Amino acid sequence: MELSTSTLMLIFFIIFLILSIWKIWAFLPNKQLADDDRTEESEKELLRIVFKVIQENKGNLTNQELFFKIEEDETFDSQLFWRFNLNRLNQLLKSYYQNNPNISSIKDIYENTKD
Repeated sequence: MELSTSTLMLIFFIIFLILSIWKIWAFLPNKQLADDDRTEESEKELLRIVFKVIQENKGNLTNQELFFKIEEDETFDSQLFWRFNLNRLNQLLKSYYQNNPNISSIKDIYENTKD
């Protein structure tokens, strides 16, 4: 059985395509990293710390003051939340405000969570 040149080229193309896909798949991360602060659990932990700091200060904070107080909090894990900055806090608060339409400020969060 004699194979034509185009058939051989197609066979080698398919073989090398499969090898290329396998090489890409082998280097993709397959497990969660230890310092990944974008998981659902870490987001909940960060929100818990935000609520705790807001409660301790009775809601009388600006976003920047809240950021500094969170970083000073003893339960804040700076190794886990190594990417935490003021912009991340603003995005977290914005997301919380969107999920809770009756809340629009840090004072509202305090009033809502003090129960």
